[in-house]
Amino acid sequence: MTRFEIDSDPFAVRAGVREFLACLKGCGMDATALGTAELVMAEVLNNIVEHAYADFGGTIEVLVHPQGAHVLVEVADRGLPLPCGSLPGRCLPPMDLVDGLPEGGFGWFIIQELASDLAYRRKDGRNHTSFCLPLQTDR
Repeated sequence: MTRFEIDSDPFAVRAGVREFLACLKGCGMDATALGTAELVMAEVLNNIVEHAYADFGGTIEVLVHPQGAHVLVEVADRGLPLPCGSLPGRCLPPMDLVDGLPEGGFGWFIIQELASDLAYRRKDGRNHTSFCLPLQTDR
């Protein structure tokens, strides 16, 4: 298992994603799976910075557990809880091709499409999000 912390700041998130990818490379993750993992983790961390820690700062704890053909990733923070205390539904934001695409609203859809076993819970004032990523892509 690997554990590290990231400050809730966009520049720290970039460094944290690099550290996460280095950890996954060490677990033997292939290049295509690394690209997917980068996108998922960037979305998770950016959601925490932009929404959970929207009005204040804090730290984000990341745990990576290699488990055979995949890794379990656990992310925890002390920010605001998800609305309604649960993950949002798996849907895209409304699209208006005349007025242009929306600027946001794609993050949770992307996470839910690319990661497996996605879970969220709030316990003792902390958000806990976990998900699994495969080490190898199906080619």
